[in-house]
Amino acid sequence: MPPRSRNSADPADNATAAAPALRVAVLADSDTRWKWGALTAHRLTAGAGERPVETTGLLLRGRATPTPRQLAEVGEVGVDTSRVREVTAVEFLHAVRDEGYDVVVLALVGGAVQAMLHGLAALGLPRRPVVVTGYVGVVYEKLADGLLLRHGADVVLANSRHDAERFRAVYEGVGADASSVTEAALPFLGGEPHRPEEGRDTVVFAAQPSVPATRAERTYLLRRLVEHARLHPGREVLLKLRSKPGEHTTHIEELPYQRLAERLPGGLPPNFRLVYGHMGEVLDRTDLLVTVSSTAALESLHRRIPTAILSDLGVREVLGNHHFVGSGLITSWDHLDGGLRPQPDEEWVAGQGVAADGTYDSARARVGELLAAEELPPLTPYYTPATAPGYLPGILARHHLGPDGTPLPGAVTPKETGRVRGAVRETVRNAARGAYRHGVQRVAPVIRRMGEL
Repeated sequence: MPPRSRNSADPADNATAAAPALRVAVLADSDTRWKWGALTAHRLTAGAGERPVETTGLLLRGRATPTPRQLAEVGEVGVDTSRVREVTAVEFLHAVRDEGYDVVVLALVGGAVQAMLHGLAALGLPRRPVVVTGYVGVVYEKLADGLLLRHGADVVLANSRHDAERFRAVYEGVGADASSVTEAALPFLGGEPHRPEEGRDTVVFAAQPSVPATRAERTYLLRRLVEHARLHPGREVLLKLRSKPGEHTTHIEELPYQRLAERLPGGLPPNFRLVYGHMGEVLDRTDLLVTVSSTAALESLHRRIPTAILSDLGVREVLGNHHFVGSGLITSWDHLDGGLRPQPDEEWVAGQGVAADGTYDSARARVGELLAAEELPPLTPYYTPATAPGYLPGILARHHLGPDGTPLPGAVTPKETGRVRGAVRETVRNAARGAYRHGVQRVAPVIRRMGEL
């Protein structure tokens, strides 16, 4: 009797065991994008029925590759973070070729998405995976550049109706196919609605790694937050930080608030604290969320927590708070010190996709249709060696890919076998990354300041 196929039916087997697993890979390049990618994969496959889902987490090696602590702090995302592995772009392409994924979620910066799209197309697989990508949060800069670098994916997720309209307008404006744009929502919107508690009065400032960028502006915000704590000694004032010194996030943080707080004259009041951890858990006890332009504002609005967008440093594109024009949330520390609680404009909130429950029905249906198709069309990004000969090759080369998407000579290095060699390689890699981060956070700012003298 021939051996029974792995997926052959048997009366004793249940339907779940007989169904082939839906294999999903999430490739991310930072802590926030990992959170977005893993949660997006979970939402997209929630309708898989009785078919089991196997999700593989992959981290693209680079300056912002998250640490184990950062991965753990993201919270529950439906992926075993202890099994997430770090890869180069070429190693990722080999994994797709060898491991047979059905869906690939590219949670990457635009240039990396473009490189992976060309790399996947060059594999020439008889059955390629469905490719999904999108944006982590508020899209307030590099709209055209970021969108065109993501063009070519089967599904480009838009976090709101407002974003979907903008995305389609960009694609159609350059003559590119806009059918991939699919309206969804930020996958991490959730949590219980805000309920005031007697005796609790907590203000949280959601810090951002690179907004604002200058020492003077960051020190100003820190000083006003501390002054707010002194003005309201019965109020708990929390500075919510994204990372600890030495860790990297999606954006480079050259001036960590922790360092600035150490040098603040007069020290810190007893009702002021620096906190880390999962943003959702912090919001559970928040009564007022204050930020310049963090995506945390959208999470806060979704839960109906009073939210304020600061105008103290101006309403400027470089700060990203211009995105909130019309929201009814823009105000200043002076007004907040006086007791103001901004009231959101309901029409604006609805347009941003944060007032509803954040449905993924359309995106789930789109992915389902593609999975059920007998054959998927070739991946055809807008940028090609013919349409962008002075731009695309450089993007691909940064990920050790040639103009045709195939690995450059020398890009594929054999992996060392044995635990000792693997440990040595990992130690050297971590040391190199640490040295790079030290240079970015400590040495580079000093050199820039010297150059300004």
